[in-house]
This record gives sequence, structure tokens and C-alpha cells, in this order.
Amino acid sequence: MRVLGIETSCDETGVAVYDSTEGLLADRLFSQVDIHARFGGVVPELASRDHIRKALPLIHEVLQAANTPLSAIEGIAYTAGPGLVGALLVGASIGRALGMSLGIPTIGVHHMEGHLLAPMLETHPPEFPFVALLVSGGHTQLVLVDGIGRYTLLGESLDDAAGEAFDKVGKMLGLEYPGGPRVAALALEGTPGLYKFPRPMTNRPGLDFSFSGLKTFVRNTLADAAEAVAPEPVSRQAKADIAFAFEDAVVQTFIIKCRRALQQTGMKILVIAGGVSANLALRAGLQTMVEKERAQLFYAQPRFCTDNGAMIAYAGCQRLVAGESDSLALDVKPRWPLASLPPLGQSTSHPSAT
Repeated sequence: MRVLGIETSCDETGVAVYDSTEGLLADRLFSQVDIHARFGGVVPELASRDHIRKALPLIHEVLQAANTPLSAIEGIAYTAGPGLVGALLVGASIGRALGMSLGIPTIGVHHMEGHLLAPMLETHPPEFPFVALLVSGGHTQLVLVDGIGRYTLLGESLDDAAGEAFDKVGKMLGLEYPGGPRVAALALEGTPGLYKFPRPMTNRPGLDFSFSGLKTFVRNTLADAAEAVAPEPVSRQAKADIAFAFEDAVVQTFIIKCRRALQQTGMKILVIAGGVSANLALRAGLQTMVEKERAQLFYAQPRFCTDNGAMIAYAGCQRLVAGESDSLALDVKPRWPLASLPPLGQSTSHPSAT
């Protein structure tokens, strides 16, 4: 089956064509970073309007790159949630309209299921079952994955997601939006060991996360640094040292929790997915850990870590091939628990929100 995938959950418009036999044929992505940078964060209304402007041109571009006429598309997948409701409605409306006009099935895809399955796009994908660490701007979760739609939540963030914490720390350090990648880049200039930040919730049992206290620790450390050099501004080196300590604390927290998850479940495969999974320090730290645990680490290439149409096309294709499709209702879900998804092939219509 040849599937067109459309991703419009937040501030990136992604489109792709995936074939169940031939694999990924083409994908394109437009980021709205420049639009939202002057506001220091995503403005939902502006995001929705730009998806409207970019989605159809990207669809035409991707179809041409895939050497696939629209009439050859056999199914359409779009992000139905979670995400910004206005942005979700853009992709859902376009996907459903195209599907109805072509007389082909459509399916709303869970955004985080798309991230979770993105490593399946690689040449050597992981095999089920495995433990997955999902780390993005809005989600931080540890999930036991027995198959597509067979998800057991092991732990999650009780407050800020890791990506959100990175972005907020970036703002504290005076870095441009988006702060997360810029914090990681600045951390490369930092001095190891100069600061030691706490590893939140690692001294107690369980697999939940909390990053709000770590964010406060950064703010207090930065305030102390500013007081020490007043009235001069905090130097770039001092900010780099703080960025390094913050990133190291997040990475070490993930290493501890992921090791604990592997040991508790008996799994020997760890998958990391979502925007933060592109962080090089995180990948290196987890790689060292899994080698000691005699396990394996899998992740997607960087362009498939952030929001993209390829992961939506892939995830949608798996469910469409299994016979699932939308009901007649147009339904998007700004909030949508991953664990509420049905196992592959056990639903013939778009799942309802819980």
C-alpha cells in the first residue's frame, strides 16, 4: 500500500510518501522556527495559518519527488493528536478531504506512536519487544512496547517534559528560540565538573521523571553567577558551564532510569525517539550504558527525530494495511493517552479519545 503522510501537530509541516513494499519514497519538511522565534515560543494561531499555506505545496512537491501521481495513493495518514488543536485540524481536514475525493481510506495517527516507530524507517530497525524512551518538547515517557499498539506506560514526567525544560533553560541563558538545540551546542563549550546539578527522582524507586526542580536549580545558579560578577553580565563561558551541568544532569537521569527500566522488564533493546533523542550526549551516554547491560540501543537519524511526515506515513501505513481506517467523524485530540491505542488490527475505525 502506498500512503501519503501529513504531520501538522505543532510548528513543523511534514509530508511524506511511504510504500509498504518499497519503503520511504520521499519526504519534505518545513519548519516554522523563524516565524515563532521573535515571540520566544510557538504561537498557535500563527502555526495553524502557516500549515494552511505550506501543506498543499509540500504535498505536490513530495508526490513529484516520489514519482507518484495523486491517483496512485492508496491511503492517507495524518496526525490526529496530541498537539495544537488548530494545527491538527489543518492536516486532518486536508487528509480527510483528499481521502474522500479519491475514495481511499484515511487514518488519524497518534503523534507519539509516530515518534516511537520512527526508528523502523532505518536500515536495521529494532525488533519487538523493547523499552522505549520518548523524549520531545511535550512528552517524556518510558514505555514497554510489545508490538504496535501494545504499549505499557512505565513512567513519565510529573511536570515539565525534558524538551520543555531544555527550551526554558535556553531562555534563561538568553539563547534564541528554540532553546533546546542551542543549550546542547553551548554545553559543548562547558567545563565538566565545575557544577554538579541534582539528578531528580533517581534516589527513589520508580521510573517517573521530574525536571521542574532542575530548571529552578539552573535559575538559582545563574542568579548566583550574575551576583558574583555584578554589574558585569554573566560571561559566555559561565553560561556554557551551566549549560553543560544541566545537560549532564538530564542525560544522567535518563541513563539511570533507562537502566532501571531494562533491568525491571528484562528487555535487552532500548529505543529512544522524539526530538531530544537527537542529543549527542544522550546517545553517547545511553550507548555506554546498554553495552554494560549487554543490550542494544536504537534511534532514528536526526531528521526523523523531530516532527516529520515520514513517521506519520509509516505508522499510518501499518494500521491501514491491517484494515483500520477512520470513521465518518472528523476527530482530533489535543490530549490523547498513548496507552489508549488499540493493538494493531484490532480497530476498524479511528479510536475515540479517553
